[in-house]
Amino acid sequence: MSVPAELYYTPEHEWVAINGATASVGITDHAQRALGDVVFVSVPEAGSRVTAGEPCGEVESTKSVSDIYSPVDGEVAEVNAEIDDDPGLVNSDPYGAGWLFKITLDDTDTDVPPGLLTAAEYAALTKEEDDEDGEDDEDDDDEP
Repeated sequence: MSVPAELYYTPEHEWVAINGATASVGITDHAQRALGDVVFVSVPEAGSRVTAGEPCGEVESTKSVSDIYSPVDGEVAEVNAEIDDDPGLVNSDPYGAGWLFKITLDDTDTDVPPGLLTAAEYAALTKEEDDEDGEDDEDDDDEP
């Protein structure tokens, strides 16, 4: 499982990349593996407001539907139109082409908005969840 060190994470399995006053958001490798094949993604429209910790969209897979939670407060500045045409990008490149939306941050006074996890903290969280789940990731062990 990939957990890029330069990103921040939520306990609900979103990642966020902060660049100045803009935060790019997506779901983590851990989340996309748990979901399976993503078939539809619903994200907030550009111009809408999002609140940290609140649901703002959904990811639908062949297994289930999961909420997307905003990791930060702000206004949606851009959405990834490629996801509409190819929601599988969330599976194939969750930290790159599979990004979901970008937010203009409300609070730019701090380097890192409150409540976000570092890569090490997120990796520990997912390891703990995997240990609790036990058999959920058996199929992943056979991947090249």
